[in-house]
Amino acid sequence: LSIGLFVSFYVYVGLFFEPIQQIAEQFNSLQNGFASAEKIFTLLDTIPSVLDEEDALTLENIKGEIEFKNVWFFYLENEWVLKDVSFKIKPNETIAFVGATGSGKTTILQLLVRNYDIQKGEILIDGVNIKKIKRSCLRSFIGQMLQDVFLFSGTIKENITLKNEEINDEEIEKAVNYVGLDHFLKRFPEKLESVVQERGANFSSGERQLISFARAVVYKPTIMTLDEATANIDSESEAIIQDSLHKMMNISTMLIVAHRLSTIKHCDRIYLMQKGEIKEEGNHQELLKQKGLYYHLYKLQYDQKDN
Repeated sequence: LSIGLFVSFYVYVGLFFEPIQQIAEQFNSLQNGFASAEKIFTLLDTIPSVLDEEDALTLENIKGEIEFKNVWFFYLENEWVLKDVSFKIKPNETIAFVGATGSGKTTILQLLVRNYDIQKGEILIDGVNIKKIKRSCLRSFIGQMLQDVFLFSGTIKENITLKNEEINDEEIEKAVNYVGLDHFLKRFPEKLESVVQERGANFSSGERQLISFARAVVYKPTIMTLDEATANIDSESEAIIQDSLHKMMNISTMLIVAHRLSTIKHCDRIYLMQKGEIKEEGNHQELLKQKGLYYHLYKLQYDQKDN
């Protein structure tokens, strides 16, 4: 067997098996695709537990008054997360909820956008029970900032507008400047057209949160909710967000959930929650004077900061 013939045989064997290998790889991809499709169709076929009533309303010109009246709620039957919670927020007030993990703070924000229905009581916006309002309408005037920001692959602009072509460039620029995102865009040559990797992997947590903030602001929400929005970001980004929030005071009704009490000292009213109940309420100075749970929580955080 000559060397030339052997080399030819070796090359032809490789060419013969290459398509077979590609078929095997495609088969694996196909199997993964079937598994993913099954999950997608299962989700699409799921019947929502919260539905619009037949005569649900579409409201316009919302003022932003919020009232919880004797609200009781559980995720698991008879394991109450909220117990007879009542409070009223005037339009353009800034309110904070503080307390230990599991005290029901985040649940209040979840119920406001009607991700769940309550078992007892009423939740009213501008005097209208939220069960009487179309969910799409209800959520259209509530902006949200969450601790875990979701960004999709695309551009910064697309992540801010959610590809809504009705939002013009002037509105986008205004929102970007309002939340202080322009400060970070200076290091990106493409500015708003800069590419965002899946889940914003090429941005810091602070930058992701600012993009999320701009996303909320560009839709001009009457009500704004923030759930631990500054918990895991750098000091510079936190300062920028805090400055923007101060500018939003008296413009939107704001509900803030926070662990760090230093971030909510300027709120109009603070509710301290414990095991699903409101135990104390007042502004920062009033709660300190009471020398109750809030006072001890603040003192604990202050002492830890000093140490």
